[in-house]
Amino acid sequence: MNIKEKVEIKKKLVEACALFIDKRNQTITTIIESNKKALESESKSSAGDKHETGRAMLQLEIEKASQQFSSVHQMQKILNRITSKTNTEVISLGSVVKTSLNNYFISVSIGEVIIEGEKYFAVSPKSPIGYLLLGKKKGDKTEFNGKTFRIIEVF
Repeated sequence: MNIKEKVEIKKKLVEACALFIDKRNQTITTIIESNKKALESESKSSAGDKHETGRAMLQLEIEKASQQFSSVHQMQKILNRITSKTNTEVISLGSVVKTSLNNYFISVSIGEVIIEGEKYFAVSPKSPIGYLLLGKKKGDKTEFNGKTFRIIEVF
């Protein structure tokens, strides 16, 4: 695989992660807006315990969605630090890692991504497998979940 192909794969992986983050952001925004509208209509209904419980539940949902917003914002900050042109020999944030077991993209945890018919797992460097791979190089062998595998390529 030549440099141009490697850059293209990394670029597509970054785009897939950005798309995931955008969709997640939109979903959270929709949830917050929906709950705020429900909260406003709830305040126009009759008073009592049922009314107060409903308001409290909606408020909790809004707070939970706001925390998810924070998580998505953090993912975006991490993704912004990755450049598709970086080509390293040592596995770090932004590395694409091909192993005898699976292919990984050390970035943000979004799970499985298919690029040009090939499966990659976008994982955080803080995830168990991401943390295990950090600092390793092509040719290194390692073990994860009882399975030994070899690092075939890093870019």
